[in-house]
Amino acid sequence: MKLLIASDIHGSAAWCEKLLEAFEREEADRLLLLGDILYHGPRNPLPDGYAPHKVAEMLNGVAEKVICVRGNCDSEVDQMVLGFPCLSDYALVCADGVNIYLSHGHRAVPPMRGGDVYVTGHTHVPLAEREGFLHLNPGSVSLPKENSGRGYILYSDKKFSFRTLDGEEYKNVSI
Repeated sequence: MKLLIASDIHGSAAWCEKLLEAFEREEADRLLLLGDILYHGPRNPLPDGYAPHKVAEMLNGVAEKVICVRGNCDSEVDQMVLGFPCLSDYALVCADGVNIYLSHGHRAVPPMRGGDVYVTGHTHVPLAEREGFLHLNPGSVSLPKENSGRGYILYSDKKFSFRTLDGEEYKNVSI
């Protein structure tokens, strides 16, 4: 199973389009979104191409392939325009015998075991740390911080590949 994992679109139609181009190019089976889909929030600047309604339309085009968790900038009204569930704080995806827990990252870490993978967004900074479990963060699609680039993580065959939106791998982590 091939999974494309991304976070923090923050309503940017311009960067959402690039993300969906990567999703198509990578031929991923599922698009895992880690929250902060439509709105930029009061602490963030408006991202390039800010158009939340257009982002909703684009993502609804692949709704049957999306698994999404709620971010701190997401609200109940977002569910009215999105064609996939977006209000759960956590989700679990099992792929190749690996438990991949999804969360935006602004809530408490759920109980984890060795061999589990916890994937979060929220900080807008890519991360790969082992804390008894593997903790990953793809960074932000639209508003990267700490001089990081816009990107995503591609999961396949027990390997997590950190990539730019153009598809260039810059780090990989194996289970």
